[in-house]
Amino acid sequence: MMHAVYALIQIIVIILAAPLVNGIIRKVKALTQKRKGAPLLQMYFDLFKLLKKSVVVSDVASWIFRAAPYIAIASAVAASLFVPVATWPESQGYAGDMILFVSVLALGRFFMMLAALDTASTFGGMGSSREAMISALIEPSLLVTLFTVALIAKSTSIFQIMHFTAGVGIPLLHPVYILGFAALCTIIIAETSRVPVDDPSTHLELTMVHEAMILEYSGRDLALMELSASIRQLVFITLLVNIYVPHDQMIALYGLSGFAAIAVSLFVYLIKVVLVSILIAVIEVHAVKLRLFSIPNLAALAFIVSFLGFIQYFVLGR
Repeated sequence: MMHAVYALIQIIVIILAAPLVNGIIRKVKALTQKRKGAPLLQMYFDLFKLLKKSVVVSDVASWIFRAAPYIAIASAVAASLFVPVATWPESQGYAGDMILFVSVLALGRFFMMLAALDTASTFGGMGSSREAMISALIEPSLLVTLFTVALIAKSTSIFQIMHFTAGVGIPLLHPVYILGFAALCTIIIAETSRVPVDDPSTHLELTMVHEAMILEYSGRDLALMELSASIRQLVFITLLVNIYVPHDQMIALYGLSGFAAIAVSLFVYLIKVVLVSILIAVIEVHAVKLRLFSIPNLAALAFIVSFLGFIQYFVLGR
């Protein structure tokens, strides 16, 4: 029964907080450009408006185009359940669930690419081919990074990995964790279609990646696609902050338990998410979008850094 309550809290927090991350990033970018920018809650308004609109579907679209938004949102929410946002009193997670986590996210991306091809749109096909290339280059780095922290924690459960790092002290003082943190930051930028890999705010079709794949969507379907992308982004940020910047020590220090511990843990988690969102915005402001054929260089850099962390695990005596 309690597992169901924790899962419900997890889903509610992820869904409600996901659009806020985009709002913070846009606001920080606007302020650095000396603009007022849109309100922090603008994405909530946009999603609410889109949910009230009807859907326009191409005559040549198959069931894949209609099902893809629901599969994308379902896979994003399902993946979020593997990455705890707070300190749960009871143990969650199962051996090997980090591999299932990557697979569930890949399922949502796969159907998104199929849907982009389904309407025979030129830009959709271009976006899906680019997305396939980027994901194929980045996912090995993600797996190596996760396997490295799994070796240290001696568990392939994300919950157990987070529980282990919470007892390490300050993980970012350890070379293995520093390299993993740097690799995962690069992976997040690529996986969530941020600058310099992609520009989510561009209106130039020839440079689009993620936006080109959802160009044919409208109304409720577009809202689900946008929300699923925001949830994926927040899930990766959660993975970053709760593995490499754990905060469970503070809760244990003050002897909190039960719902008080969960409330404090959620509050600290949201602060960390806000800080990472600001960091992403600062990176975007000081970076330029890479040419398509320069993205493999960034992916290679992420893989090299993650593999160096893997090697460091053995060099430093496990």
